[in-house]
Amino acid sequence: MKKLMIAALCLMALTACTQKKNNPAEDALLQQRDSLTRVIEQKDNEIDDMVATMNDIQEGFRAINEAEQRVTIAKNGEGTTAAEGIRENMEFIQSQMQQNRELISKLRNQLRQSSVKADQLRRTLDNLTQQLDEKDNQLRQLQAELEAKDLQIGELSQQVSALSGNVSHLQEETSQKSQTITSQDKQLNTAWFAYGTKKELKDQHIIEDGKVLRSNFNRDYFTKIDIRIDKEIRLYSRSAKILTAHPQSSYTLLQDANKQYILRITNPQQFWSTSKYLVVLVK
Repeated sequence: MKKLMIAALCLMALTACTQKKNNPAEDALLQQRDSLTRVIEQKDNEIDDMVATMNDIQEGFRAINEAEQRVTIAKNGEGTTAAEGIRENMEFIQSQMQQNRELISKLRNQLRQSSVKADQLRRTLDNLTQQLDEKDNQLRQLQAELEAKDLQIGELSQQVSALSGNVSHLQEETSQKSQTITSQDKQLNTAWFAYGTKKELKDQHIIEDGKVLRSNFNRDYFTKIDIRIDKEIRLYSRSAKILTAHPQSSYTLLQDANKQYILRITNPQQFWSTSKYLVVLVK
């Protein structure tokens, strides 16, 4: 009986030792699983963002097609109401096409910064860009047809129509103002960013004598962005320090699954209010 009890105790001790030896391996597997889960979640988030942008692009094309149909119907009508309807729809088409181009550019930038391989999506973007170019040609043809019918596209109001002697002058003035507003709006929403090691930033004269952007620095080194669209900047480094002045409450620095930093701009207007240039020191 005593021998049987001793054997049982030895078996229990051996089992405990075996389990203890297996724990480090199990811990390693758990860590590897958690790391893979974070990578998968990161890729899922990137894919979700790109799919959302693609949906916005498709919705833009749908809206353009509907506006084109409205113009086709209205051009067969007569009077001020028909002309105003055509003008409004033509302006909407031009605005929507520009927005689609910006969204395509945003999606291309997402693809460049993403770890997801999406050759098919790149080909789809090329096809969408080609469709926009075709829409441009169709729009020019439609404008020519409307001008042939003496429809005054782009009138300011019914009052302008009554002043027939000044229509041409007012149309030209409106066009110039529209171009000025568009240009100013684009400039107001344009910013530039650059990141690099201390040596790289010095080579581009971005840092000189410990000062940032105080001399004739290389502006070609910066990437141009639209602050309304681009609100995340991947820095591809585990060390990141913002050198230019930006309110701390307007951004956060996050790390992805690979511990590399991502700058997320939570309040673009506030973030870019102090400087339209962003410089980040990385290692």
